[in-house]
Amino acid sequence: MGNREVLGQAARLASTGLLLQVVFRLITFVLNAFILRFLSKEIVGVVNVRLTLLYSTTVFLAREAFRRACLSGGAQRDWSQTLNLLWLTVPLGMLWSLLLGWIWLRWLEGPDPGAVPHYGTSVVVFGLSAVVELLGEPFWVLAQAHMFVKLKVVAESLSVALRSVLTAVLVLWLPHWGLYIFSLAQLFYAAALVLCYVSYFTKLLGSPQSAKQQALPVSRMADVLPSLGRNRAFLNWKEAKLTWSFFKQSFLKQILTEGERYVMTFLNVLNFGDQGVYDVVNNLGSLVARLIFQPIEESFYIFFAKVLEREKDATRQKQEDVAAAATVLESLLKVALLTGLTITVFGFAYSQLALDIYGGAMLSSGSGPVLLRFYCLYVLLLAINGVTECFTFAAMNKEELDRYSFTMLALSSSFLALSYVLARWCGSVGFILANCFNMSTRIAQSLCFIHQYYRKSPHRPLAGLYLSPVLLGAFALSAGITAVSEVRLPAAFTPRVPQGVHGPSSRAPFPLCLSHLDRVFLCCEQGWLARLAHVTVGAFCLGATLGTAFLTETKLICFLRTQVRLNRPAQ
Repeated sequence: MGNREVLGQAARLASTGLLLQVVFRLITFVLNAFILRFLSKEIVGVVNVRLTLLYSTTVFLAREAFRRACLSGGAQRDWSQTLNLLWLTVPLGMLWSLLLGWIWLRWLEGPDPGAVPHYGTSVVVFGLSAVVELLGEPFWVLAQAHMFVKLKVVAESLSVALRSVLTAVLVLWLPHWGLYIFSLAQLFYAAALVLCYVSYFTKLLGSPQSAKQQALPVSRMADVLPSLGRNRAFLNWKEAKLTWSFFKQSFLKQILTEGERYVMTFLNVLNFGDQGVYDVVNNLGSLVARLIFQPIEESFYIFFAKVLEREKDATRQKQEDVAAAATVLESLLKVALLTGLTITVFGFAYSQLALDIYGGAMLSSGSGPVLLRFYCLYVLLLAINGVTECFTFAAMNKEELDRYSFTMLALSSSFLALSYVLARWCGSVGFILANCFNMSTRIAQSLCFIHQYYRKSPHRPLAGLYLSPVLLGAFALSAGITAVSEVRLPAAFTPRVPQGVHGPSSRAPFPLCLSHLDRVFLCCEQGWLARLAHVTVGAFCLGATLGTAFLTETKLICFLRTQVRLNRPAQ
């Protein structure tokens, strides 16, 4: 398969994933906003931080390294050995589930049983759910490796939507169940996800005339199960060693990704109520990252991994492939930068309004707006880091991955220490500031690798991080206009300014300055007419900014048009 075909399939995977996720995430978004109005902040904190951390840690440590190793390389492989390796995620997940479950029950202080009942049972069920989800791992890798465009997105989005529906129904009918509600919903999600993959491949492998079936390395469901051949090893040991390299790296990446939750869980810097507010804001702020950046990162990691060869530098590979990778990387960096800047600029003026609509006064009247404004800046760094690490992890050889793991070890330690210090100093905002530092450092690491990788070639993909002065001026002007509209428009609609908005409580002058912002930005207190006027101003500024981008970023527009044109025959 040529690089143009691989690029086309990766683009279709990202674009289709984006469209389908928007639909399902919209349903989930509405349901979660409804559920929030029936829950206490303490239950939200226990479920979304403590229990979800147990689940995500178990799943991530059991499968992330296997995914990256088994998706690397070309099509010339013994898939039975790869599938055997993937099935090891299940016993590994059991071990992690038992170990982490014991820590969650014995080492960590549990919530008040009167306010948050059934904690112990919920820990067990969340650990079991993680193991159930790992049963679908071989099917997930098969689907990703052969670029089944819609399967992953439909399966995951449908499972999330069904989990939200079940949670909403149980919260309304059986509110006294407490954490039982979320435990059952999580187990249902994991079972539904695995069932989607198994059902799809059962139907596909039962249709021998299907073109997709003929492209698969397996012809029946029994071929997906672990098998021991007479004339070959059970595992591909080169693949297994690569998995170990990725495991050391993924262990550190998990600490960096979920570092603030580990600090909250093990060091008790925030109570469960504050953890709940932080997590809701974090999930809302990362919505765009999950909808846009994650599908792009996962899809184009496959493209880079298939086009580039790990053990060779850029000068010793096919120059056509190297040029294609450079062009795609430059365009992805530009898309990430533009999207992140748009969120940062417009998110500052619309954070309080978004939280008031989503969760009511519980989110919009406390520290929530300040958290979301800082998170918008973090989203910009997330966008750039997703693209740079997507390329870096696909192009690094084994030795470079090992060196990178040691670098991330030092970064992990400094990040956790910084999270603790900043959280003590300025509350939950400190976690976002520490994440910004962490992400900036990871971006710098990846940029250095990309610069070195293309140093001896004529390609300069890092040019994607440069914007025209005219476009930067449009972003700055939009930021100023929307900030003024948030302050001035409400005053025009209401002669007296209420004083009921309070910022986050804190122990230091820095958060007191932040809380002053909440006393100034009063759009949410002036009624729907003022909100509509504020949104209208933002829509006008957004349209003008996007129009400027369309006129100035002609190279990016040409690339996107080319991809759309290439994808049309395959739809």
